[in-house]
Amino acid sequence: MKLVLLTDFGSTYTKLTLVDLDNESVISTAQSTTTVSTNIIDGYRKAYDDLEIPDEIVEKLACSSAAGGLVVTAIGLVKKLTVEAAKRAALGAGAKVEYAYSNFLTVDEVEEIKTSDTDIILLAGGTDGGNSDSILHNAKMLAEAKIKVPVVLAGNKQTLNEIENMFLSNNIYYEKAENVMPEINKLNVESAKEVIRKIFIEKITLAKGIKQAEELVDNVIMPTPAAVLYGLTILSQGTKNQRGIGDLLCIDIGGATTDIHSIGLGLPSKAGVVFQGLEEPLSKRTVEGDLGMRYSANAMFESVGSLAFEKYGITDVEKQITFRRSNTEYIPTDDDEIAFDKAMASICVDEAMSRHVGKVENVYSPMGMMYLQTGKDLSDVKYIIGTGGVVVNSDGVIDKSLFNKEKITELRPSKSEIVIDKMYVLSSLSLLSVRHPEKALRMMKKYLLQEK
Repeated sequence: MKLVLLTDFGSTYTKLTLVDLDNESVISTAQSTTTVSTNIIDGYRKAYDDLEIPDEIVEKLACSSAAGGLVVTAIGLVKKLTVEAAKRAALGAGAKVEYAYSNFLTVDEVEEIKTSDTDIILLAGGTDGGNSDSILHNAKMLAEAKIKVPVVLAGNKQTLNEIENMFLSNNIYYEKAENVMPEINKLNVESAKEVIRKIFIEKITLAKGIKQAEELVDNVIMPTPAAVLYGLTILSQGTKNQRGIGDLLCIDIGGATTDIHSIGLGLPSKAGVVFQGLEEPLSKRTVEGDLGMRYSANAMFESVGSLAFEKYGITDVEKQITFRRSNTEYIPTDDDEIAFDKAMASICVDEAMSRHVGKVENVYSPMGMMYLQTGKDLSDVKYIIGTGGVVVNSDGVIDKSLFNKEKITELRPSKSEIVIDKMYVLSSLSLLSVRHPEKALRMMKKYLLQEK
């Protein structure tokens, strides 16, 4: 029996999963409230004491989204191009992008960055050999402001030497990465993702008190969302020795955000449709900070309005929303309260899907009618995986991600099989896939697909 302990230091709960690699099975699970405000080890030990451990643990792996997760500020030249490329790099690295700036930074914007809760600044701008004015201006503004958080340089490579001199003379901590958009509409995010992960391990875990947990685990590998995206990619694409299950979506509804992951190229699937705009990554993650069940309840209501609830037969919305925002640990028990939570979750899925999925529009050209696609075509996705408490406890929520005639221009899935993560193993087995991809893939197939 070869036991591996997988730990997820979450923003609310610290979750432990014990697996047997030899038998490729989940042995035991436990969780406790994350105690990052005092000592993160306290919550870990409490959950550890609840585990059933039949043998010696030979390996301990961990990921974390505690202390607010990883917050990145993205800065670029054009909002729809280099800023969007920087955002995708940050999201793919498991971060939340709560601040994004385009073109030339102002004094007020720099002050906003300095007083924010950002952990890393991702500085992009210009294709290689292209515009350099913007990124040089923004680097100078950050340097003169004596920015204290790490900066990732991921823009026009011809500007690197000049920016490095600025940063060195002003004691700015920085790391270099390849340009996130070396050519127009061409993405190159892997290098920036790896640099963000490196800074997370070396700097951010220490600043947030998570580093002290390393005496109990081998190391903190990556932010939890990055681990999940990695695991989903393995599940979809497979390994050298084992087939994956094909293109998939994963929808995770939480108290603060609704996250959607899509694995697949998303190229046009219908004849006569032409792709335009910024290319899409194989593994894409979007995070909607205004679509959450508790912490973001007020923002969710402001985004969708009361009319969104009326189709579910709910009219007294504001009172319920205010209550949930003020009682973030609330779990409904009576039928009306459960129905309200289900309506909230359904709206979150529907709205988040509209933002994640690609769209098609018809345009007239000298050659006649043309159809242009922006974003991913997910109409042929094979599986949709749903995870999160409200998803597990409410039937039909994930159905709201499917194609519907009210949003006919959106390239949503139409024939997907919906799978629910009833055992809450997705994050832990995704973490396992970083070190043991073959075994993790077989276990994800076993524990996720058998729960169809």
